[in-house]
Amino acid sequence: MYAAILEHPFLRGLADGSLERERFRFYVVQDAHFLREYARALSALAARAPGEREIVMFNRHAAEVLQAERSLHESFFEELGLTEEFVARTPMAPSALAYTSFVRASAHGDSFLEGLCAVLPCYWIYWEVGSELARRGSPDPLYARWIEAYSGEEFEAVVRDVIRLTDGLGADVGAVERRRAAERFVTAARYEWMFWEMGWSCERWPPG
Repeated sequence: MYAAILEHPFLRGLADGSLERERFRFYVVQDAHFLREYARALSALAARAPGEREIVMFNRHAAEVLQAERSLHESFFEELGLTEEFVARTPMAPSALAYTSFVRASAHGDSFLEGLCAVLPCYWIYWEVGSELARRGSPDPLYARWIEAYSGEEFEAVVRDVIRLTDGLGADVGAVERRRAAERFVTAARYEWMFWEMGWSCERWPPG
């Protein structure tokens, strides 16, 4: 799935600068909707976290998603001619709604580890994608700015913290819970691919 994500035409277009602005415009709006709900999921995990360090970490991550990502998106909105009113009245695309519903339901489920594994691909895949695209580079300044946001050392440190926590918790549970957590991870990784596909196709709801 990760290999398929890296070769997706949306990401290839970011790297070589050929991605049409309309596709990126659509993606940015949907990503803003997604991140709002993702922050809610992180807050839910913070409330159920096993220790004080994890409570602080996930609450901090939720705040950073809403603050840092909003700052990044707003710069894109201005450059792409998007207003807050337009973004607010644009409905979530089917894949975005399905992904956020899955993440939030997982975060409120019976197992903290399953919830953690449902949010992990968004951390991990974006860092891997950002790192890979940074190696390729982009001739488009707007796309280069997006790539830079997900390829820096600060974001890498955040991702490694979450991976370490997942590994540590996964080592202490039984085979059944570990399998269920892995299934959550795989499903979320599939949704990551679908999110890029959504941006590429400018996915719409059927009429009616």
